[in-house]
Amino acid sequence: MSHLISSSYHCLIACFGSPVSGEPRSFASEADIEKITHGYMELEPRPDLKECFDKLRSAGFTVRGLTAGDFDRVLGYFGKAGIEFPREHLISCDSFGVGKPDLKAYASTFEELKGAKELWFAAAHMWDVSAAKLVGFKAAYCSVLEKEPCVDIFGEMDAMSDTLSEMADKIIHASS
Repeated sequence: MSHLISSSYHCLIACFGSPVSGEPRSFASEADIEKITHGYMELEPRPDLKECFDKLRSAGFTVRGLTAGDFDRVLGYFGKAGIEFPREHLISCDSFGVGKPDLKAYASTFEELKGAKELWFAAAHMWDVSAAKLVGFKAAYCSVLEKEPCVDIFGEMDAMSDTLSEMADKIIHASS
């Protein structure tokens, strides 16, 4: 993933416009890009993610993940935050040969898990949650990152909240 970020950085700056000039390489040096990439690899989960997972697990849910990232990076995020997350509960879009928000990633995950009593997809990206809802998941959205749910674009979800902990409460309440 770090190679993808560093290799595509100047292209992205060119697409979105360099604030310095029309030349994207004048905006950031290779050392800057390395620092940005390292920072991306050191991201941490939101502070109440552990509480969210703990609440869901205590209520009988099996917490799983669908990631567009690689296993080691995502599991590393959890590990640094003291969050236990079994590798076998993490599904990579790579296993389906597609990335998010391709509906095949969500549909394949839904098919893989459909023996469960109830399937919820929860995330802090409305585009992510709304795609999962289209293939049959119950959908929970937390606005902790985006702040604006853009309901006029993505529609209402089954549970919506401002914090991950509150989102867990709403999922539990909607499932009882």
